[in-house]
Amino acid sequence: MAQQTRSAGEGLERSCQTDWIASAPSADGVELCRAWFAGAPYARHRHDTYAVGLTDSGIQVFDYRGARRQSLPGQVMVLHPDEPHDGRAGTPEGFGYRIVYLEPSVLGDAVRAVRGGAHPLPFVREPVARHPMLAGAVRAAFAGPLDGLAVDALVAAVAGGLLEVAGTPEAIHRRVDARAVERARQFLDAECTRVVRSSELEAVTGLTRYDLARQFRLALGTSPHRYLLMRRLDFARARLRESEELATVAADAGFADQAHFTRAFRAAFGMTPGRYRALLGYTTSSVRAVVSPKRPSANAGKPA
Repeated sequence: MAQQTRSAGEGLERSCQTDWIASAPSADGVELCRAWFAGAPYARHRHDTYAVGLTDSGIQVFDYRGARRQSLPGQVMVLHPDEPHDGRAGTPEGFGYRIVYLEPSVLGDAVRAVRGGAHPLPFVREPVARHPMLAGAVRAAFAGPLDGLAVDALVAAVAGGLLEVAGTPEAIHRRVDARAVERARQFLDAECTRVVRSSELEAVTGLTRYDLARQFRLALGTSPHRYLLMRRLDFARARLRESEELATVAADAGFADQAHFTRAFRAAFGMTPGRYRALLGYTTSSVRAVVSPKRPSANAGKPA
């Protein structure tokens, strides 16, 4: 009899001492899991969530919808709710993967926003393939803490990716409430050093979180989550001119810890905060010497 589980964190059988799994509790209908296994860690089971996974290494093999499937590095797996499946390594070297679980109700809200109205949940016929949009969404989910607006950005990206793969791309409805988007932008500017909740932006704008995400991108070319991150990094760059420890700068800018700050800073600017500070100090002194050269003394050139 199939075992029903909410995510792969349950119903797990360890195959050897080197296997590992890292997952976090569900937040706002989304759960992340990353793991590496050899052998056959998963018995037949099923989830009540959508599961979108990315194979990172090795060959992952599983039985799903009456057929044997295999996923190679870089390929994406899409498993639908209540569909029995198992999991095992295709080679003795084992396999590693990242996976995102989404509650159908959360995905449904995003699909309606993307499509501009009522629409059935997307159905993906081929459970394993190369899907750049979905692969990018999974990678982004693991790039930093999944809090605040990051959840909305992830769900919207997965919804758009699933619709594209299912053959029902985003509907063309490009109306933008410019005043609502501007209220959101101003709010994010003012609150950039803390976690901003989706419910706060909904209250400020009068738009649902997924409709705001769509309109914000159309108006400003990015998501509310990314916009907030860049304002946070702008705040941190200004603080790097001062003498605080990097950990203090990270905390004051609203990052979870210094490691998260460093990863986000490098991804945005191509160098670590420490390297940036060192170059900033050198450049600042050099520029000051050029634009404010020392004037000769009034007594210069006079005999002593």
